[in-house]
Amino acid sequence: MARRNKKGRDITGIVVVDKPSGHSSNHVLQQVKRLFDAKKAGHTGSLDPLASGVLPICLGEATKLSGYLLEADKEYAVTCKLGVTTDSGDADGAVVEEQAVPEFDETQLKQILEDFIGQQDQVPPMFSALKHQGQPLYKLARQGKEVERKARRIEIYAIELLDCNQDSFTLSVRCSKGTYIRTLVEDISHKLGTGGHVTMLRRTRVAGYALSDAVSLEQLSESRERGELAALDEQLEAAEDALPDWPVINLDEAASKTLSFGQSIQVEQDYECANVRLFDQNEKFMGLGEMSPDGVVKPKRLFVAAV
Repeated sequence: MARRNKKGRDITGIVVVDKPSGHSSNHVLQQVKRLFDAKKAGHTGSLDPLASGVLPICLGEATKLSGYLLEADKEYAVTCKLGVTTDSGDADGAVVEEQAVPEFDETQLKQILEDFIGQQDQVPPMFSALKHQGQPLYKLARQGKEVERKARRIEIYAIELLDCNQDSFTLSVRCSKGTYIRTLVEDISHKLGTGGHVTMLRRTRVAGYALSDAVSLEQLSESRERGELAALDEQLEAAEDALPDWPVINLDEAASKTLSFGQSIQVEQDYECANVRLFDQNEKFMGLGEMSPDGVVKPKRLFVAAV
């Protein structure tokens, strides 16, 4: 049972929020932390204020998983308005250029989309949370400054054309971490011979979480207003389910104790240098480890207590 004190509850788990458009990810994080009266909370990678959709919020010991969820692949639905370029790459920015939109059809657009599937180098936009000399790029951009950004390797696994007309298109995009959908949309519009910006961006999946798993802030607020902390807690996903692709290692009491001291152990299971989820002799989740091909497991991020 979660303990309460002046600083909040010691509660562990992941709540998958359907982030509303118009709010920052940090605003949503602080709302969730307050609603759950949680001592500690962290999100798993920011969504732009314009964007909506799947935003897993980690509470308590589950914050130790945030970095690994950040590394996960993602899926988005995005709409691009053609003929208008903004400084931020989305509808929240100021218009910097307007261009005519050449005539095109779905066949031409689909051929262009094919060119963007696979590994590629992408230059991050100035309106991003990446830092230059300790300063977020978006703050420099708001000052009218631009600095050189190094291209980063990303991968687009799939692009599906959902809708198309003469001045806009809507896509479903499945991509690797670090992909800027605003930049992708701009690059596609340039291939069409014009400019473009994002008018709708919705994250539909991240790691093992989909929109069907998500709950709105309104639903969480209604439960809290009724004083139903227990109802809120029922919305929590178990921390051990956050990384379903990671193999499971079940440990005996001696191995569990050794790992809890930060020492490596030898197991019989063989994997090709896999990241693993660790469970103790009582089938309680201990945290994350790393296994070498010869069966040596070392701890990576262990929970203070089983959850």
